Amino acid sequence: MVAMKRLLTIFMALLLSAGAFAQNRIEVQAPNLVAVDEQFNVSFSIEGDSAPSDFSWNCGDDFKLVWGPQKGSSTSISIVNGKRSKTSQTTYTYILLPRRTGTFTLSAATANVGGNRISSGTKSIQVVANGASTSGSGSSSSSSSSGSSSSQQKGSSSAATTGTISADDLFLRLTLSKNSAVMGETITATLKLYQRVNIAGFEDAKFPTFDGFWSQEVQAPTNIEFHRESIGDKIYNAAVLRSWNLIPQKAGSLVIDPAELVCLVNVRQASSGTGSIFDSFFQDEYRTIRKRVSTPAITVNVSGLPAGAPSSFGGGVGKFTMNADLSVDSLKTHDAASLKITINGSGNVALLEAPKVNFPPDFEVYDVKTTDSAHGKTFEYPFIPRSYGEFEIGPIEYSYYDVSAGQYVTLHSDAMPLKVIKSKDDDIAASTDGQLVQSVNRKDVKNLGSDIRYIETKTPHLKQAGRFFVWSPLFCGIALALLLLAAALYFALRKMESRRADVVGSRNRGAVKMARGRLSQAKDYLGKGLYTAFYESLHKALLGYVGDKLNIDAADQSKENISAKLSEAGVPEASVNEFISLLDACEFARYAPDSGTDAMNAHYESAVNVISQIDSSMKHKPKAAATTAMLALLLLVPAQMNASDYTDSLWTAGTQAYTEGNWQDAAKNWTDIVNLGEVSASLYYNIGNAAFKQGEYAQAILNYERALKLDPSYAPARYNLEFAQSMIQDKIDDVPEFFLKTWARKLGWMLPSNTWAVLSLLLFAAALALLLVFLLSSQSKSRKMGFFGGILALILAILALCLASWQRRDSLRSDDVIITKSVTLVKSSPGGGEAKDLFILHEGTKVKRMDEVGNWSNIELKDGRQGWILNEDFEKI
Repeated sequence: MVAMKRLLTIFMALLLSAGAFAQNRIEVQAPNLVAVDEQFNVSFSIEGDSAPSDFSWNCGDDFKLVWGPQKGSSTSISIVNGKRSKTSQTTYTYILLPRRTGTFTLSAATANVGGNRISSGTKSIQVVANGASTSGSGSSSSSSSSGSSSSQQKGSSSAATTGTISADDLFLRLTLSKNSAVMGETITATLKLYQRVNIAGFEDAKFPTFDGFWSQEVQAPTNIEFHRESIGDKIYNAAVLRSWNLIPQKAGSLVIDPAELVCLVNVRQASSGTGSIFDSFFQDEYRTIRKRVSTPAITVNVSGLPAGAPSSFGGGVGKFTMNADLSVDSLKTHDAASLKITINGSGNVALLEAPKVNFPPDFEVYDVKTTDSAHGKTFEYPFIPRSYGEFEIGPIEYSYYDVSAGQYVTLHSDAMPLKVIKSKDDDIAASTDGQLVQSVNRKDVKNLGSDIRYIETKTPHLKQAGRFFVWSPLFCGIALALLLLAAALYFALRKMESRRADVVGSRNRGAVKMARGRLSQAKDYLGKGLYTAFYESLHKALLGYVGDKLNIDAADQSKENISAKLSEAGVPEASVNEFISLLDACEFARYAPDSGTDAMNAHYESAVNVISQIDSSMKHKPKAAATTAMLALLLLVPAQMNASDYTDSLWTAGTQAYTEGNWQDAAKNWTDIVNLGEVSASLYYNIGNAAFKQGEYAQAILNYERALKLDPSYAPARYNLEFAQSMIQDKIDDVPEFFLKTWARKLGWMLPSNTWAVLSLLLFAAALALLLVFLLSSQSKSRKMGFFGGILALILAILALCLASWQRRDSLRSDDVIITKSVTLVKSSPGGGEAKDLFILHEGTKVKRMDEVGNWSNIELKDGRQGWILNEDFEKI
């Protein structure tokens, strides 16, 4: 801390000493231009807190010291707030006479002030002849009047003698910074008056009109001030009357009209004297001569700008820089903001045009406000975003012609991101007169209700995405099986009567069928975990099988009798023992506590195996073996117990999250099911509801459409779809379609595709059954009923098959898409570039994709309009 104070003290002392030293200075005053026969003053002023001493200066060999130095001094004392300060000023004046013409430098003067040696700067002086002889300086040294006065007297004397003013003594000159330029290049024009006479005033000033130029007046002084200027080795008093910035507007030879001015010149005229010595002092007369002066016409050669100007060329010619900034980088919809573009540099700044800015679609842009500055222009673009989302303005390009480089130069700004947040009241919009009015988002809103319908809570029947029952291998197999079954029934029914007479044989042949039914009931109890009921059903299935197979009455079904009968039928001893063991296990389990599902599964599988072995050993025909194999295939199905699978847990978690208002987690859980390849109409419906609650109307509409693709008859999805479509901005009228197509579509929407497919199989089975009735019946009435009923059932089956196939084809199509970008611009051709902007689409709008080129797609609206958009702006249904 102490070291810091010391440093601060030293720093302040240095500042004070530097300030004190800076106050002690020597200033030199002398004219910049003098005549060779003109005496002039050189003054040195020394200012400080004390008087100087030991002043020294030498005029050098280029000038003759006529007189001096003359010393003058003054002291001032001031007291401010009790503090006394003293300032001393000392002046040394010399009169010099030039020895020759040329440009010479006065040496520096030195002096001691307050113990410090200080010095002045040097001074450069131009010496001209001004019409005098430069052979010697003797005659010149006797001159006591100034060059200026001498020149004015010479001009006045000439005027008095001749009655006119010489063009060398008074003239007007218009000078240009350049006589050749390109169109748009800035030229500086200066109009000056040069005189060596006594001017009393001016009249009838006429300035050039500058036809073919854009002109801007830079200087127009009301008080004309003359300063000395050398022209042609003569000294004139010159004054600027006007100055302009000129910008040629067309190519060719442009002529600048002459400027004119009438000068009132006072001319001294000596009268005829009386010989008195006072005549020259009291009797001199002056008269005023009116002298008109003008400039010659000036031709400027203007070249046109070279061809190939960029589209961003804003008329600038010179050298410029550009800066672009947004007033904010984040705002809400319907809030105002602005983009400011500043262009600075040298050139035709006044004629710079506003850069072209492509704002995002649906931005309301107002008139550009232009602000001029000394070296540039600022263009302000006010705008109001009407849609929310992530936008980007720019990069902005601005081109100008660089005269020095002889080429066009394009300036680039960075892209400026802008985040627009959805406002709480998104229905407020600005009217054309600036007042706020209530809007309806510029579309007709159909009031369908206060809210969307609630989600489906029941676990759906999921299926793999893209799989339909119609035309699947299973569908075709069932249809073929129905045909084969009908043919088999046709031949089997003819033998049915004879086989019915064999009661024992019928019971034996039905043993496997009866056992299949009883085992199926046991399997159902197994799946439900009903321990006692399972073993009772399994026990009845085993006893029923051997009773039907071996024709043993219930009263004779003891274990010993069953074992003997099975051995007699040729059943292996191992199978017999296994069968008896199963009976013992069933009887024991009926009165024992629950031993778990593993034992139940093992006993069920043992029962299936042992029945298959017994039936195979009793009948060695291939047909019997095929029957037992089919029995094992149908009955040997792994039992699923009460554990919930992964998709069920995801569904339940999503339902719980939605109920709690956690829409994002709900959508994630349900979307995970879709990612597993499992879909259903109710699943997409729930995902759409979660998206709607988050305000993501495009995603909501997309998932409602997907739900209706799977099941067009799903009424809640259609209701919510219409509700969500009322929240989007685009309203597109449909092109009317043929009424029969409308009826067919509505008929198809009554049932999902799989239901129509199952119905077609049932109707096909009915048609085959009625055909059998027609073929096998002996009664005329039954035959007629079978014939006409079969034809009707076949027609209905074909209709149901067509509707199922139509839905399948419509669901697998990928040409219907939903716009997911908040605002997208539809172009006339792919690739952007020079493509025209056709119209704007907003998120949630459904369009049809016709073609694809690279990352662009040709889309068609429902009203028939077409255009091209980027693939990233939409998502397939």
